[in-house]
Amino acid sequence: MLFWLGISILIVYTLIGLEVAIGSRKVIFLRDISPTFASPLSASIVVAARNEERNIRAALQSLLALNYPHLQVIVVNDRSDDETGTILDEMAACNPRLEIVHITNLPDGWLGKNHALWKGSQQADGDLLLFTDADVVMTPDTLARAISYLQQENIDHLAATPEARMPTLFLNMFGAAFGLFFGMFTRPWKAADPKSGCHIGIGAFNLVRAEAYRQVGGHQTIALRPDDDLKLGKIIKKAGFSQRLVYGTDLISVEWYASVRELVLGLEKNVFAGTDYRLWLAASGVLFQLVASLWPYLALVVTEGATLAVYVAIVSVISLIVADGARFHGSSPWYALGFPLTAGLFTFIIIRTVISNLSKEGITWRGTFYPLSELRKNRV
Repeated sequence: MLFWLGISILIVYTLIGLEVAIGSRKVIFLRDISPTFASPLSASIVVAARNEERNIRAALQSLLALNYPHLQVIVVNDRSDDETGTILDEMAACNPRLEIVHITNLPDGWLGKNHALWKGSQQADGDLLLFTDADVVMTPDTLARAISYLQQENIDHLAATPEARMPTLFLNMFGAAFGLFFGMFTRPWKAADPKSGCHIGIGAFNLVRAEAYRQVGGHQTIALRPDDDLKLGKIIKKAGFSQRLVYGTDLISVEWYASVRELVLGLEKNVFAGTDYRLWLAASGVLFQLVASLWPYLALVVTEGATLAVYVAIVSVISLIVADGARFHGSSPWYALGFPLTAGLFTFIIIRTVISNLSKEGITWRGTFYPLSELRKNRV
């Protein structure tokens, strides 16, 4: 039985590995795009910020340094109780292009970030809207390259992955494994295919034509979605607009999480939401991780003979997949050695998140509690 289970897992991971390796190479790197324009489009950058005093100054300095004409930068201070508001006002006083919106109350039926982005979009007057986070740093030519590609390919929505910066070896190992899990779940390379139901959206960089954004209802349609970036991509794709992903390596960077604790708490808001709060789907994810990602490593010490050989092959295939993905994106292929630990942590996060969301009957995000009964109503 363990032998045939191993054969099944080996087949599954071989197929996954082939699709991920082939699919990920269909996505281009934004750094390879030359910034040339058919006709310049005006752009409005919208940033939601809540208690971002640690990173917001560097992030906004990078946005204000973007070498793109016709640029509007709007930052929405969403009820911050740290120094974020003061920093924003100080920076705005020295930068005429920087517009600040202060929000002191959150209306019913909204998540804080989604409401902030919606308010910012209402003030935006650009042909294009770029939604980004308050801790994202971009090189000066990032937006010019992105808009060039959007125009060249006649795209309505362009998402770009950031280069995640994390301070420890283990966190970077987790990032490599998470990239695999995210790719398996979303298959972002198929977002460009209008016949595929796969879609993509990245919180660090969602560039969308303003007309398309407003036609789908913008963030008002996904007002209660913690996974707002992905769901923005979904409603745009479902409406028939074109969509694509690019890699922002070397151009877009973000401090993803600074500690394991931040990582666990940060993913708590959207892991269950990613399954549309379907317990059976979350349980299926846990089962897959236990059987296909963790059991093979345990099998190395409790099996023998031909069965052991099968599990050695499985671990080798998993290591090759993770190492290839890490190397392809400019990270160390040796991060693959931490896969059993990082897969174990991810399994723990799924279980903890589901239990926490169900027991609390909601989620707490950035100091605000949102009832599960309300969140479940906003399925898209």
